This record gives sequence, structure tokens and C-alpha cells, in this order.
Amino acid sequence: MSLVESIQRTFDRPNMPWKSIVTAFTLGQFCFETYVTFRQYRTLSKKQLPKVLEGEIEEETMQKAEKYSRAKAKFSIFSDVLGLLQNLCILKFDLLPRFWHMGQALAQKLPLKVAAGSTIGQSLLFLTVLTNISSLLDLPLSYYQHFVLEEKFGFNKLTLKLWITDKIKGTILSAAIGLPLLYAFLKIFDAFPTNFLWYICSFILAVQVLAMVLVPVYIMPLFNKFTPLEDGELKSSIEALAKRVGFPLDQIFVVDGSKRSSHSNAYFTGLPFTSKRIVLYDTLVKDASVDEITAVLAHEIGHWQKNHILRMLAFSEVHIFFIFSLFSAAYQNKSLYSAFGFYVGNIASTKPSIVVTPQLPILIGFMLFNDLLQPLDCVLNFGINLFSRLHEYQADAYAKKLGYTKDLCHALINLQVKNLSTMNVDPLYSSYHYSHPTLPERLEALDYATEKKEK
Repeated sequence: MSLVESIQRTFDRPNMPWKSIVTAFTLGQFCFETYVTFRQYRTLSKKQLPKVLEGEIEEETMQKAEKYSRAKAKFSIFSDVLGLLQNLCILKFDLLPRFWHMGQALAQKLPLKVAAGSTIGQSLLFLTVLTNISSLLDLPLSYYQHFVLEEKFGFNKLTLKLWITDKIKGTILSAAIGLPLLYAFLKIFDAFPTNFLWYICSFILAVQVLAMVLVPVYIMPLFNKFTPLEDGELKSSIEALAKRVGFPLDQIFVVDGSKRSSHSNAYFTGLPFTSKRIVLYDTLVKDASVDEITAVLAHEIGHWQKNHILRMLAFSEVHIFFIFSLFSAAYQNKSLYSAFGFYVGNIASTKPSIVVTPQLPILIGFMLFNDLLQPLDCVLNFGINLFSRLHEYQADAYAKKLGYTKDLCHALINLQVKNLSTMNVDPLYSSYHYSHPTLPERLEALDYATEKKEK
């Protein structure tokens, strides 16, 4: 018996307590993630640097970094508690069907009666109501994160006006881009109710590829200013590296990341077989040497040379195919919907906690299915991070092969200090949360200790 068939038989069991199962999974995930965060918080009490960092980072910097990490850990737990309470309230008080009714009421007041009579149109209205309520509830946390926590440690550069502008832009873009994509997503299920799998996977792949092409060129400039890197030593060094390894460099930009944060970064954009745009944060250009920035880009070029973007895209498609294969065994199960207040039929209901629909709303089914996937998501998170961390080691090794070991190590250490990144990390915490190896792990893989002795 296949996994999909096993899931199908499980979902077909009568009187399954779906709400209790989702509640248990929600509590279980919260307890696990809180335990992992607690382990990290306990690790932060260590007063000694990892051996490979001894003599590289001052004690005052370490203490400040650990204090920053503890503050973020406390904020993370507080945010998770609020999220848990929100989820439990949604389950306890049947808020999903109530939000569905809010969408119906909105459709009646606005010229959207056609949408109100359509399950797809009603799904779009439902998501609009839900996301706007969620965004409003998240505003206090977002404000505290930027203007209290990040401000306290000198990272926040946002003004209140820019923060509000970003929120408005984000909301408009989410509606302008997200709703048409969701409409197409739901339309595929409507057109292919029994054999949607390959169509859905193809659609998501097309969206991912288009996003890789269009987002850097049309979306990111709405939030940041991208300026071509001026001629000089840095540009010549980057172009020389690109020419040396055959990297298809198109343009080099400096982004004004400093107007929001003093954190630093560098990356490149573009499809695997097209020309690339290199983007440097202005904070990185300001604080790092030419050799260090070139070494960081040698690491980024290592991702291109090893086809990591293509591999991650393929891995993502396998993951999506697996998830929707499981979903195909569950999405038409009426008992799952009815457990959360959604019934299929033509009988009108006057209770706001009960929704009677002419057909099963796929969007609701997918949301409920995601709740049931929480234990599996926790396990998959370890595998996804392991895959990503392997790529980071390979990119570091590529930069080392090009002769940038010393400069890359110095750049990584400087970025660690500049960003006040955690010096001591619990292994379970990093395995679950980090897509990159920790700094000590990367330095040890680059054999930095041996190089220091030789020096």
C-alpha cells in the first residue's frame, strides 16, 4: 500500500476528531520549538568563545552579541506564545467559518456579488479578510522588533514613515500579485479536480522561475535604491574574478540597505543559465576591504558553479510534489471540513460558526491540511537545512580552491562581529533554524586554525 493510499484510508475513517488532532499538533509544535529555543538560550550563558574564535573576537563584542541573541530569543518565545494563542482561538471559536461569513458580507456591500456566488471568489475574499486581520495583529510585534529590539542594539535605521510606507507597499503588492496567483491556483483545482497534481506542480514551478526573473528587477526597486557600482578597485577586482571563472556577470549594484538596517549582505540574482546581477549592501562596501568583498563573492559564485540554484529548485519541486500528493488523498474529505464548521449542501445556516457551501472550498482544505502536516514539517525542516548547509560548505570550499581562504575567513568573522551574530549555538537549534553552518563550523571546515598557525 502506498503512502497516499494509507493517508486516504486514515482520512476516510468515520468520526475522526480532526479538531482535537490539529490542536494537539499545534501544541506539540509549540512545545518542541520552545524547547529548542530554551536550549539555545541556555547555551548563550557560556562565557567562553569557541576555540577557533579565540583571539579573533573581543570579549566585549561577545557579551554584546550574546545579549542581543538572548533578547531575540525572548522575543521569539513571546511571539510564538501570541501565535499559539491566536491559533487556539481560531480552533476554539470556529473563527475560520466566521471569517468566511465576513467575506460574504463584504461581497454584498461591495460590487462583488458575482464573487460571492463563487467558491473561488469567496476564497479570495476570505483570504483578504484573514490576511488583513493578521497584518493588523502583527503590527505591534513588528513595531517592537524594529523600534525597540533592533534600535537598542544599534541596527534599526528605519523611520516611522518608512516603516508605514513599507507596510502599505507590501499590502498592495500582496493583493496585486497574490490574489491573481491564488485565483489561478484554485482554478486549476476547479478545472482538474481529480488529476491536478502535475498541473499544480508545473504552475508553481513557472511562478518560481518568473519570480527569480521579475522580483529583482521590478519588485525590489520599489523598496530600495539600486545604484551601479562605481569604477574603481572593488569593481575591477569583482570583474577580474568573474572573468577568471567564467561567471556570466551582467551588472554590479550597491543597494541602500543602510536606510533600514546596519546589517550587511551580498548576493547575486538571475536564472541558472542567464547573466547575473551582483548586489552588494552599502554597509558591506563601507565596512569590508576589497579582498574580503571579493572573497564573499567567490563564495556566492561557488553556488553558481555548483548549480545550487538549480538543485534547490529541483529539491523544491520534489517537496511540492510530495506535499500535493498527500493533499490529493485528503482534500475532498468532508469530515475534515465539517469538523471546522464547513458543510457541503444547499441548506441555509443562520449560525456564523457554520458555513454551508455548494462545494468544498479548496483553500480551506489546504489550510487545514497544512495544520495536519505540522509534525512532518518539523522533520522536513531538518532535511531542508541540512541540504542548504551542505551547499554552503561546498561554496566555501570553492572560494578556498580559488585562494580566498584567509580573506573569506576574515570577512565571515567581520560580518559576525558587525551583525552581532551568535557566537555559541546549540546544535539542535542550529540544525532546526539555520540554513547556514555556524561561523565556527565554517572556519573549521576552511581549516582556519591551521592557517593562523602558519601565519
